[in-house]
Amino acid sequence: MNQELNYMFVKYARVWIPDAEEVWKSAELVKDYKPGDGLLRLQLEEGQEIEHKLDPKTQNLPHLRNPDILVGENDLTALSYLHEPAVLHNLKVRFIDSKLIYTYCGIVLVAINPYETLPIYGTDIINAYSGQNMGDMDPHIFAVAEEAYKQMARDERNQSIIVSGESGAGKTVSAKYAMRYFATVSGSASEANVEEKVLASNPIMESIGNAKTTRNDNSSRFGKYIEIGFDKRYHIIGANMRTYLLEKSRVVFQADEERNYHIFYQLCASSHLPELKTLKLGGANDFHYTKQGRNPVIDGVDDAKEMSNTRQAFTLLGINESYQMGLFQILAAILHLGNVEIKDRDADSCIIPPNNGHLTAFCELMGVTYQDMSHWLCHRKLKTATETYIKTTPKIQAVNSRDALAKHIYAKLFNWIVDHVNQALHSTVKQHSFIGVLDIYGFETFEINSFEQFCINYANEKLQQQFNMHVFKLEQEEYMKEQIPWTLIDFYDNQPCINLIESKMGILDLLDEECKMPKGSDDSWAQKLYNTHLKTCALFEKPRMSNRAFIIQHFADKVEYQCEGFLEKNKDTVNEEQINVLKASKFDLLVELFRDEEKATTPTGPTTGKRMLSVRPDKGRPNQASKEHKKTVGLQFRNSLHLLMETLNATTPHYVRCIKPNDYKHAFTFDPKRAVQQLRACGVLETIRISAAGFPSRWTYQEFFSRYRVLMKQKDVLADRKLTCKNVLEQLVQDPDKYQFGKTKIFFRAGQVAYLEKLRADKLRAACIRIQKTIRCWLARKKYLRMKNASITIQRYVRGHQARRLAKFLRRTRAAIIIQKYQRMYVERTRFRRKKAAALAMQCILRAYMARQNYNRLLREHKTVLIQKMVRGWLARQWYKRTLQAIVYLQCCVRRMRAKRELKKLKIEARSVEHYKKLNIGMENKIMQLQRRVDEQNKENRTISERLTSLESSHTVETERLKKEVGRLRTAEDEAKANANKVTSLLEELARLRQELATTQKDKKVIEDWAEKYRDEMEQMVAELKEQNGLLKNEKEDLNRLIQEQSQQMTEKMQRALQEETQQLENDLNEERSRYQNLLTEHLRLEERYDDLKESISVAVPKPGHRRTDSTHSSNESESTYMSEFAESEEGSRAGEDMTRGGDMSTFLKMQKRVTELEQEKHSLQNELDRREEQFQRARARDDEEHKKARSAELEYESLKRQELESENKKLKHNLNEMRQLLSGNAGANTSAPGSPAYKVLLDQLNASNEELEVRKDEVLILRSQLVSHKEAMQHKETMTEPMSHPEDLRKMKDAGEMTQAYLGLKDTNRLLESQLQMQRRSHDNEVEVLRGELQSMKEENNRQQQLLAQNLQLPPEARIEASLQHEITRLTNENLEMLNTDDPGKIRLYRINVLKRMIDLMEQLEKQDKTVRKLKKQLKVFAKKIGELEVGQVENVSPGQTVDEPIRPVNIPRREKDFQGMLEYKKEDELKLVKNLILELKPRGVAVNLIPGLPAYILFMCLRHADYVNDDQRVRSLLTCTINSIKKILKKRGDDFETVSFWLSNTCRFLHCLKQYSGDEQFMKHNSTKQNEHCLSNFDLAEYRQVLSDLAIQIYQQLIKCMENILQPMIVSGMLEHETIQGVSGVKPTGLRKRTSSIADEGTYTLDSILRQLNSFHSTMCQHGTDPELIKQVVKQQFYIIGAVTLNNLLLRKDMCSWSKGMQIRYNVSQLEEWLREKNLMNCGAKETLEPLIQAAQLLQVKKKTDEDAEAICSMCNALTTAQIVKVLNLYTPLNEFEERVSVTFIRTIQTRLRDRMESPQLLMDTKMIYPVTFPFNPSSLALETIQIPTSLNLSFLTRV
Repeated sequence: MNQELNYMFVKYARVWIPDAEEVWKSAELVKDYKPGDGLLRLQLEEGQEIEHKLDPKTQNLPHLRNPDILVGENDLTALSYLHEPAVLHNLKVRFIDSKLIYTYCGIVLVAINPYETLPIYGTDIINAYSGQNMGDMDPHIFAVAEEAYKQMARDERNQSIIVSGESGAGKTVSAKYAMRYFATVSGSASEANVEEKVLASNPIMESIGNAKTTRNDNSSRFGKYIEIGFDKRYHIIGANMRTYLLEKSRVVFQADEERNYHIFYQLCASSHLPELKTLKLGGANDFHYTKQGRNPVIDGVDDAKEMSNTRQAFTLLGINESYQMGLFQILAAILHLGNVEIKDRDADSCIIPPNNGHLTAFCELMGVTYQDMSHWLCHRKLKTATETYIKTTPKIQAVNSRDALAKHIYAKLFNWIVDHVNQALHSTVKQHSFIGVLDIYGFETFEINSFEQFCINYANEKLQQQFNMHVFKLEQEEYMKEQIPWTLIDFYDNQPCINLIESKMGILDLLDEECKMPKGSDDSWAQKLYNTHLKTCALFEKPRMSNRAFIIQHFADKVEYQCEGFLEKNKDTVNEEQINVLKASKFDLLVELFRDEEKATTPTGPTTGKRMLSVRPDKGRPNQASKEHKKTVGLQFRNSLHLLMETLNATTPHYVRCIKPNDYKHAFTFDPKRAVQQLRACGVLETIRISAAGFPSRWTYQEFFSRYRVLMKQKDVLADRKLTCKNVLEQLVQDPDKYQFGKTKIFFRAGQVAYLEKLRADKLRAACIRIQKTIRCWLARKKYLRMKNASITIQRYVRGHQARRLAKFLRRTRAAIIIQKYQRMYVERTRFRRKKAAALAMQCILRAYMARQNYNRLLREHKTVLIQKMVRGWLARQWYKRTLQAIVYLQCCVRRMRAKRELKKLKIEARSVEHYKKLNIGMENKIMQLQRRVDEQNKENRTISERLTSLESSHTVETERLKKEVGRLRTAEDEAKANANKVTSLLEELARLRQELATTQKDKKVIEDWAEKYRDEMEQMVAELKEQNGLLKNEKEDLNRLIQEQSQQMTEKMQRALQEETQQLENDLNEERSRYQNLLTEHLRLEERYDDLKESISVAVPKPGHRRTDSTHSSNESESTYMSEFAESEEGSRAGEDMTRGGDMSTFLKMQKRVTELEQEKHSLQNELDRREEQFQRARARDDEEHKKARSAELEYESLKRQELESENKKLKHNLNEMRQLLSGNAGANTSAPGSPAYKVLLDQLNASNEELEVRKDEVLILRSQLVSHKEAMQHKETMTEPMSHPEDLRKMKDAGEMTQAYLGLKDTNRLLESQLQMQRRSHDNEVEVLRGELQSMKEENNRQQQLLAQNLQLPPEARIEASLQHEITRLTNENLEMLNTDDPGKIRLYRINVLKRMIDLMEQLEKQDKTVRKLKKQLKVFAKKIGELEVGQVENVSPGQTVDEPIRPVNIPRREKDFQGMLEYKKEDELKLVKNLILELKPRGVAVNLIPGLPAYILFMCLRHADYVNDDQRVRSLLTCTINSIKKILKKRGDDFETVSFWLSNTCRFLHCLKQYSGDEQFMKHNSTKQNEHCLSNFDLAEYRQVLSDLAIQIYQQLIKCMENILQPMIVSGMLEHETIQGVSGVKPTGLRKRTSSIADEGTYTLDSILRQLNSFHSTMCQHGTDPELIKQVVKQQFYIIGAVTLNNLLLRKDMCSWSKGMQIRYNVSQLEEWLREKNLMNCGAKETLEPLIQAAQLLQVKKKTDEDAEAICSMCNALTTAQIVKVLNLYTPLNEFEERVSVTFIRTIQTRLRDRMESPQLLMDTKMIYPVTFPFNPSSLALETIQIPTSLNLSFLTRV
């Protein structure tokens, strides 16, 4: 083939060359190849250049490498070049780089063992693959299982999944996951949990059939074929298992690093358990059969835990505890048997030492005698024709006999367990079809290969032949389907090898013949093989160096078998006498093992006699038991293998080939050598070769046109795509043998797709070059034009700049000349002025000097005189001051000493906290005292000033007097001259007076100085006090500001904490709501199941006259009955059920019990939800809100009682009006009738009674208002008596000394105050908790009162008012008595005693009024009776004509419309007709189009109002129950119709809103009109039924979402992912055998427009039905979540969708959805946020993915995606063109490192079944009930408007 593609071997072409280490190595041609060249010049990837020599004989060129865009494909057949290196490289890239372990190879799924647990097998992955086509999703074992399941259902043909591979490749795990898929997808047809039992068989079979080998820790040492049976509805009903070739030799021998079967080690690890003490076991190293491998422990495996799992699986499959202990007893006996020591007696005999402990234990456990067993272990019996001999055996034969017995016992035990597992999985239901899972050993070759390997490879030869024929058949069918000329494809046929083994005189035949020979041996059998086949068969060879071995050329490889042991293993002989000893055992289970199979008992009870799913192939009829026992192992295996092949040929096979990537069990490590060996052995390469021999690449015409449209010219494009493709191919590919045209596809030979891809890439590259050339030219021209414009601009600016510089220079030159002129002028003028000023200054100075000299001389003389005077005065004053200072100093010392004593005393007082408190408490008084002291000091100063003034005035008077006296003396001097004796005395008197005057002046000066000094000190002190006051004010402001900041911080902190707590409570509430709604869904499902079971029971045993009683298990419906046409007596229902308690009664009881449990769980969840809601309300509400709530509840109670009185009065008034009308009518009709005055008397009495009734009504209302006002006044007094403390104002302090002390005290007491504040805050929190407890108790009291109210409502109308008022008076009395106990003041006590007295008076008035009412009612009854008698008399006197005219008297219609109260009256027998016409037979479309939205809900509520008005509780209960059950029935019948479900969701919500709006609760009456408030329900509280309707609405909502999901599900993937909304952006890559859904919009496929149209349909339907806008938003949010989740899940599971262009398509589609939201004004409903993961995934496909900065940007951008999703998208990213690059492994690891710290769920897929919890916000209606008109189309003419 490579010679045909020699034109592809050009420079830069990449090829594969053989390599010793990597098997194949990539290289690149550095020179074109020309035909005839003997070598190729190549360059390896590491840069080394080599020369590759071609074979001179064949001239075979190396294999070409596929283009990069084809590397990593899901299907190997999609590769253009199909050969070994391409397959190996593709698997390696997927496994190592993309972490993908599954790959398709045509019809084969290749699974590589990752040796690591991967999160790709969860239930979400199963749901994602369920229902998908095999080619539409990435390869997976679930895809194969889904294909098998789908073909079984579609083709009505049994299926098989064949899992093969080497030991350790993962066969068992793959088979286990396939069975898990069937169990999850199909479920079981009964409640017996068959799927759980099927899965539970795995741990049992692994424990008894798996062991550790050098290649695998859990290697299956037997083959098994499990048939999973299905019924007609394709539910699992049972299973059956066939086993093949158990490796019995492992029981007695294990190689190094290997183990025996797991069950032995599990027993040894659990030997410490009490129940296993009797087995006398120890560690695994204590027994010969478990210690030969010298490694009894498997890393990471806990054998004791595995033992527990095995026992649980036994129990689940019905094998009881006694049988389990019997099995363990036999297994323990095998271990003891292996430890039995046999010693030589002589050369031909041996002996067992007496009292051998292990043999004793064996005999005790097996129930046999020690002597018999020890004897026959060392002897054997020989039979001849006439005699029987007992012969001793040598030691070696005795050991072999012992080991053979152990193997035989284990084989019997294995078969017994398999049989009973099959019996446990057996079903009594007839099997319709099955899927078989074959987990069988792969091709094996070891250093020493024996009989087991020979049988295993023989089975693989048969399976490979079947596989080749199936592949060949599929290829042939494909060609014939497309009408392609069929040419015979040459493929390897291994029939010769099979003939060599199983034909006559074949290897097995010769082996059986040699076993029959008396002296047959392995050597003689080998010689027969050499003589028979060595020269006749090319597949048989003899080793050169051995005469006891032979070689067979298998399809995978040559294998050398050692003949030693073949005969012994084939015979599988056991000493019959040993078997007889065991048969004679007292141990029942052991006897059962060796009994014929038809006599065996089962631990699970007798079988029913119906046939099993499958019958073991090696069991014959009972009379053939002895023959079967003599069959050789080879013959049995050949027969079972033939039966297996017949089964597989009768089914449709599906192949899974498991590959072991390395021998060291390292995670994601790929060894190319080992992988190639297994690919050759498992037939994958043979599949490739068969495909490559024909036309492996296949394209539909549309896909080919879409991909290679770039290679076509416009004129080549025709309307007929097929003709266009033909014309283009003829031009592109010259050789017509390279392709063929089928009916729907084009078939290409190998390499042609690569050639076309090369042409496409060249064309795109040329186009890119042209685009680059044009763009570069445009960029260069733009750059040139920008440079040209820039240079012109620069020149313009430079020239302008130069011109401006010249002009500036000229201006500056002229300016400089002018400046110089003025400067010189200024200098000269300045010089002149300076000289002139100097001359004048000199003259002035000289003259001034002379004048000053003269002045100074005169001045000095004058000053000298003054100085002398001042010095003398100063000396006198200095002496006076020193004397005064000494005196003042003495006074200061004395005062200081006293002040210190006082200060010390004050400091001692200031240190105490009590003093600080006193200072703080009496601060204002002290400030006022300080102010008074300052005022007193001022007064004292003024007094002293006045005294000084008075002294001055007295001194002046005295001076005047003295002057007068002096004058008198002077006058008298003349007289004194005469009197000489008196002169001396007068002079002395004068001196004395002068001395007194001086003293007085001196005292006055001292006082003045002291006053001035005191004034200065006081002013200074006042200033200091003011300053300190200012500091204190600042300190106070700082403290206030600090307190405010702290308060604000505390407030903000509390608000944040409250917000966080509120958010947490909201989240918890949403979680509880979601759990509750999920529980409702489960409850609905169980209800439906329950109804189905009841229907099936009723159908199974029909009884005449028996009808099913409908059972609804919604809350609060247990005491209601369903009044429909299907309802009948309870006894009949019980009788019918008793007749049908056959096979399904236990299931029915289970369902009943389950429903009851769910009911209890529902109630508990409802209580929990209520508790959470109460916590949420308690966190957000405060004491004032609680008071309002309590007050509102009280007002509701009062309103309800008032409504009761009003309704009673209305009834009485209505009766009176009717009587009045009757009396008036009768009086007017016959005025002359006898008794007319009696009529007037009756009228007067009725009017009087009516007036008295109105008066009594007013009195009752007045009494009630007085009671309420008294209570409010008492509550107001209680709230007003609480003391209010206000901070005192510190600005009133004026005394300076006290302010200082207060400031110091405040600084010291701040901390104490803060601590007290903390204590107060804690006490406040405690008080809040106490108040919350009180609130809870008040709520309980409120509930109690509501219960009492409900009891009162059940009383007759006469006693209801009395009971209500009695309860109210009792409640108020109790409250007042409690208040009396708590408050001591006498006034309050007296006041409350008066209130009690008034209440007693009110009670007496109430009794009087009650008597009056009863009296009036009696009178009304008497009047009614009299009126009836009078009417009868009148009717007798009326003529027949008048009787005919009476009924057709015209009716006053306007008056009836005026009195319409918005109620509808119906008869009890019309209830079924109402439900039938309004619910069961109503067509939603007609109602939605022609009538008002929610009309059925309004009609039902109006009927309910009338039942409430007439106080008929039975009718209310019956109507509500019948309505709910009818809605459920219609939804069950038409639950898949979106229009019906939407219609009843809208009406159920409207009915629920009506019950709330007219319930009388104030919280629901805020938006009501006055008329609507009058229409409120008056007699019944339907809160419980509101909860039932809310649950029903939740169920309808979930059914609506499910219906919507079923409609949208088929559209999402096609419209959001596959359809090319932007045509031409993404091309179609080559696909393999399993074609994917085309992204081209064919006719019938869904597009994005289909999704938008469906969304429009949903939205318009809900709007027409009047669905609440908030509910529409929730539905749209759920719709968008489903769209986003399904799209993202498919994106994560489809490698071909992870590309740059697909990211653009997704973002465009999302933008269209967002535009739809904008059109519908739904952007704020949260729907856009649900698409955020999908948007981020699309962005991730488009962003750059190379550097660390890109990784950082991705981590910050993809916050809505989990780490697993991000890594998965990066691993799946696939270029569609050669110009795109793959994401490197290093970059992905960088992303993983950066996202390592994220705390998130490891789940890969989004939960598409998740439904957001729904809420129904209250939406009152403004529609008045009295205005609603009932159309005639509803057929409700039996309803009467009231």
